[in-house]
Amino acid sequence: MTNAEIFETVKQNVLRVLPDLRPGDVTTEGTLTDLGANSVDRADVVTMSMEDLGLTVPVSEFQEVHDIRSLVDLLARHA
Repeated sequence: MTNAEIFETVKQNVLRVLPDLRPGDVTTEGTLTDLGANSVDRADVVTMSMEDLGLTVPVSEFQEVHDIRSLVDLLARHA
């Protein structure tokens, strides 16, 4: 599984949780907070993405996630 495939999964989940966004709004440089996601929205995106990708990531590892790129990188390490 490539980082591009993981990003597409994350992006689709962001667009499901935040339906007012346009696909072009979601980039690896941005943060979920910048996109208007609250803490519940962020948890939903992460949970849905892990489920879609069939991954389990320890909660403690998410402390290093500060933007969408670092989320994708974390998920890729567990893929």
